[in-house]
Amino acid sequence: MKNKFLILIVHALTFQLCQSQQNKNIQNLSATEFAAKLSQTTQPQLVDVRTPEEFLADHLNNAVNNNVLDAAFDDNAKNLNKLKPVFIYCKAGSRSAKAAQKLSDLGFKTIYNLDGGIMKYNAGNAKKNTTIINGISTAEYALLLKKSKTTVINFYAKWCGPCKKMEPYILKMQAEPKSNINIVRLDADQNKTILDELKLDGLPVIIIYKNQKETYRHIGYLSENDLKKQL
Repeated sequence: MKNKFLILIVHALTFQLCQSQQNKNIQNLSATEFAAKLSQTTQPQLVDVRTPEEFLADHLNNAVNNNVLDAAFDDNAKNLNKLKPVFIYCKAGSRSAKAAQKLSDLGFKTIYNLDGGIMKYNAGNAKKNTTIINGISTAEYALLLKKSKTTVINFYAKWCGPCKKMEPYILKMQAEPKSNINIVRLDADQNKTILDELKLDGLPVIIIYKNQKETYRHIGYLSENDLKKQL
């Protein structure tokens, strides 16, 4: 009986040691730290773990795409050198955290994960001037705010868990007849221009405008009751 107990303890300690070692392989870096580390590394292994569609729409220079939600993720990772640092990112951070753990399990020794994803990176790093408009323009956005005394803007993404959790009550509120409140949902992946203009670095987002002036902004999950309190 004592031997069995000792064996269980040894297994538990071994598991904890392995988990601790895997966690040491992963470093979560802020956008500033990630950019600095990236610039200091010669020929860095930079991996975008989002979907191919997201990658085509926007990605960091010299990044390769390996979708963490794809069954081929582990096989594709074999193209990387396990002994050299790997830089990974997604849209807002949740998928890259999952990818980091997968890479650690596969034996990668140094994994730099962009905390907050490419949204944080783009919000914190100066971008080149461009005439390309992705989605709704600043002028069109301003027109939305003129349609009603109170306007609620909800930025979301199809892959965002908290966004999906909020979606049912947002749609329900949209359908309710209110003459003085206009609720607008905007897909963040299809409206990058205004997203960058507003310096949004997370999802979901709720912004409330009253008489075209912003009175409330919340990033992250927000309950129906808490939203209604702001209205």
